[in-house]
Amino acid sequence: MMKNITREIIMVIIALLGFQLANGQSFKASAFPDRIILTWSADPMTTQSVTWRTDTTVLKSYAQVLMEDSSPDLGKDNSGEFVALSTTLQGVEYEKANYHSAIMTGLKPDQVYTYRVGDGKNWSEWFQFRTAPATVKPFSFIYLGDAQNDIKSKWSRVIRRAFATHGDARFIVHAGDLINRCNNDNEWGEWHFGGGFINGMIPSIPSSGNHEYFRDEQKTLTLDPHWRAQYTLPENGPKGLEESVYFIDYANVRLISLNSQMIVLDSNSMKAQAIWLEGVLKNNPKQWTMITYHHPIYSTAKGRDNKEFRELFKPLFDKYHVDILMQGHDHTYSRGQNLPTGVSGKVGGPMYVVSVAGPKMYKIDVTPRWMDVFAENTQLFQIISVDHDKLIYTAYKASGEVFDSFSLKKTNKEKAALFTDLKR
Repeated sequence: MMKNITREIIMVIIALLGFQLANGQSFKASAFPDRIILTWSADPMTTQSVTWRTDTTVLKSYAQVLMEDSSPDLGKDNSGEFVALSTTLQGVEYEKANYHSAIMTGLKPDQVYTYRVGDGKNWSEWFQFRTAPATVKPFSFIYLGDAQNDIKSKWSRVIRRAFATHGDARFIVHAGDLINRCNNDNEWGEWHFGGGFINGMIPSIPSSGNHEYFRDEQKTLTLDPHWRAQYTLPENGPKGLEESVYFIDYANVRLISLNSQMIVLDSNSMKAQAIWLEGVLKNNPKQWTMITYHHPIYSTAKGRDNKEFRELFKPLFDKYHVDILMQGHDHTYSRGQNLPTGVSGKVGGPMYVVSVAGPKMYKIDVTPRWMDVFAENTQLFQIISVDHDKLIYTAYKASGEVFDSFSLKKTNKEKAALFTDLKR
């Protein structure tokens, strides 16, 4: 009898271990802060938003910040302490956890700060970040296409190579499909694991993709609840699309995030975003304008053509001289300028880029006329550097090898930038 019970217990343990192995690493929350990530929800010159996760035993949490002076005497003065706003997130297939967010205010422009987060007993390590400059200065940022699949195993090396290539990047743009299965906490765990301390040092500017959405019991398109729990983003977008449609001004760049899943699947949202976008473009004091969204308006993969999206939004991109469109979704690489005739050229139209950082790959079915450069079966990251009236874009393979590069030069604020191909 005892032997049978012992055998049954062993079988249960083996089954549980098998389930664990089949479903990958466990990303269970604890009292110690994890999934620490910087974003912006207000002025990057004087504020910094941070979000993190704990288990539900942590009911009150804090962010402590001070200007970096290289002294080891950290945490002795709580004058730079901010009480976090805490929310609880629970899903059918994952355990309840608390998410905490704080907006660190009263910061000085272009300064290095150090911060930590915790409940007063359990603290994270001290991280660093730099606030945006008050005057126009050269800076660079990272742009990543879809992560989506095998995130911990195969995507992680790409974001880490991007950081190794340009560790002083001011922010990271993610062009949608950060995970594969919406509301899957383990996949979000892999995404945060892959970014690791990078997420706690360099602010993220994420744009939602189709894999961040599901339909609820009423068949309503619903954004993954992790999104607003784990990111603290601007709420300056259209009503009902807060923190998925927004813009951020950094130095001489206006960077705009659109929600293309709601554009291609909801006609009311498409119109609302178009109206909002025109207002943001019309009242734009910045020298450079960049937009990120998930679904390309010029597709590369077989059977894809976002015609309604293109017909409504491309005239706005042209009219207001948008400089770069950073896209994902098609799991290939392509870039080109699109002139009114539909043929790629050297000046006159925005630069359209599609890229992929994760391992899921598609074939380029045809060679559309708008593409000057394209690639299949290649994981990439991009570094975009802005120096006053000049921009240099460089696409790197996961190996660190330069794959594509071009420059744009502004002649004045109102006109499209002049293009030079640096790779050919």
